[in-house]
Amino acid sequence: MFDSQLNPAQRIAALKSLASDEFDVLIIGGGVTGVGAALDAASRGLKVALVENQDIAAGTSSRSSKLIHGGLRYLEQYDFKLVREALHERELMVSSLAPHLVKPVGFLYPLHEKYRERTYVGAGLALYDVLRGFQRALPWHKHLSEKKIATIAPSLRGDLINGAIKYFDAQVDDARHTLAVARTAARHGAIIATRVQCEELVRDGKRVVGAKVRDLNSGKKITVSAKVTVMCAGVWSDELHEKFGIKPGYKVAMSKGAHIVLPKSAIKSEAGIILKTSVSVLFIIPWADKWIVGTTDTPYKADRTNPVATKEDVEYIIDQANRVLHPKIDAADILGVYAGLRPLVANAAGATTTKLSREHTVDRPVPVHHLSRYG
Repeated sequence: MFDSQLNPAQRIAALKSLASDEFDVLIIGGGVTGVGAALDAASRGLKVALVENQDIAAGTSSRSSKLIHGGLRYLEQYDFKLVREALHERELMVSSLAPHLVKPVGFLYPLHEKYRERTYVGAGLALYDVLRGFQRALPWHKHLSEKKIATIAPSLRGDLINGAIKYFDAQVDDARHTLAVARTAARHGAIIATRVQCEELVRDGKRVVGAKVRDLNSGKKITVSAKVTVMCAGVWSDELHEKFGIKPGYKVAMSKGAHIVLPKSAIKSEAGIILKTSVSVLFIIPWADKWIVGTTDTPYKADRTNPVATKEDVEYIIDQANRVLHPKIDAADILGVYAGLRPLVANAAGATTTKLSREHTVDRPVPVHHLSRYG
C-alpha cells in the first residue's frame, strides 16, 4: 500500500510524477466527486492523478448543510430511485463505511393539525424508512404528542404545534469527509496535487490524451499524459467546457444554498427541526455547541469562487425559522454565515433550481481510450 499523507513533501513528489509518468486516468477537481472518482479508479488498479487548483474540498464540498440524507422532500416529487439510493448510501456510511465521520441525527417534523397532517406526513416518513431496505442502522420514525414536544423542544411554539414526528438522518463534517476520501485514494496509489490548475487539454486527433497544468506556487507548467481525462469541476464545468472548446450534452445551473450559524442557547431543542416552506425545506441542525439553520435554493450567476449569503438570504432563513420558534431568533444572534453552490444538471434554459434533479450525469463529449481494469 502507498502512503496516505497529503503534505508538502508528498506534493513535491506528486508534481514530479505528473511530469514524468503516464496515467490511466487524470481527474480535474478535488471536491467530493473528484476524490471519490480517484478512489474508485485507484482501488481498481488504475494509475490515477488528480489536480485541484485550490485545496481539497475548497468549494461546495465544505459549504453544505453537513447532512447525509435521503432527501425527504424528493418523495413529493416521486423521485423514489434517488431517495432509495441516497438512503442506502446513508445506511452504509453510518454502519460500516465511515461511522467515525457520519453520525445519526434526529429531526422533528412539527405538526400543525392533529389528524390529517399526522396521517399524511406519517405515511411519507414510513415510506422514507421502508425505502432504505433491510439494512437499518438508524431508528424507525416515531410519533410524539404535543405534551412530549413541549418537554423536548421548548422553543417550538405551543400555540401552533400539535405534536411532531421524529425521524433520523445523518450528519457529517463535509470537508473532513472529503479529505478522508482523498487520503484513502492516495493510500491506493492516486497521485494528488493541490494548487495545480488545468489550463489546456492535450489532444491526439479527436482524442484527449492528457492536459497541460500549472503549479500555482511556482508558476511551472507541466504536461500530464493520461489515457482518459475526467472533469469533476462542479459549478466550474461550463466555464471549463468553453475554455477547452468542448460541447457537452448538458449545462450546469448553479443553485446557492445559504446558512446561518447560531449559538446553542438560541434554540432550546433536544433534536433538529425540519420545516416545509413554500419553495423547499428548512433545516435547523444541531452542530456541536451551535445550530446551523438553512438552506436556500436560489439561482446564482455571480462569482463562483466566493459565493456569499445576501441580506435577503438571511432574512428568508430567519423568517422561516421564526414561523415555529419562540422566542424568535434575531439577526443579532447570528455567529456566522456561509453559502455553497450546488451544481445541478439543467438541459432547459431558465429552469427553476428547486425543480431540477439532484441526479448525477456522466457525459462523454470527446472520444476516450477504453481501459481494462489494469489499464
